[in-house]
Amino acid sequence: MQSTPSDAFISEVSRAQIHLHAFIMSLIWRASDADDVLQETNLVLWRKIDEYDATRPFMPWAMRIAQLQVMAWLKTHNRSRQRTSNQVLECIAEEAIEDCSDLDPHRIALSDCLKHLSKDHRLLIAQRYQPDGCVNDVARERGSSPKAVSEMLRRIRQLLLSCIETKFGKVTS
Repeated sequence: MQSTPSDAFISEVSRAQIHLHAFIMSLIWRASDADDVLQETNLVLWRKIDEYDATRPFMPWAMRIAQLQVMAWLKTHNRSRQRTSNQVLECIAEEAIEDCSDLDPHRIALSDCLKHLSKDHRLLIAQRYQPDGCVNDVARERGSSPKAVSEMLRRIRQLLLSCIETKFGKVTS
């Protein structure tokens, strides 16, 4: 019989979404496919709630499940287009899982602060910091000048910094 999820488990799953999506994206490379794999990963997390040991860190466990979901997805959906061997993908995943233990409170705060940005600001940040994203491309896509985009990004980064510092009780300048 499956346990009812605790508030702590629900909180862990919720906080992990951005990091799990980024991890999956690093292995799959297409946002729509990563969204599908994240959804499958979440289903497995809920199904395996009884296997989770709350005395151990959540992220490595969740990322291992995500890794298995990625491998399954690649096997069934992407075999002919796969650009990287499973061995390389496993190495990337292992490194990422080891690095997740370095998730410091500042990254967690950043994740929370990003949620408080407007939809347009989050989109602008996503466009700029996606792989191969650059200010000139974002400006062209938005019908704006690179200078205007750079200034908006500067303001958004300042908002994020202020939010993070507030979470840690620091005074922003």
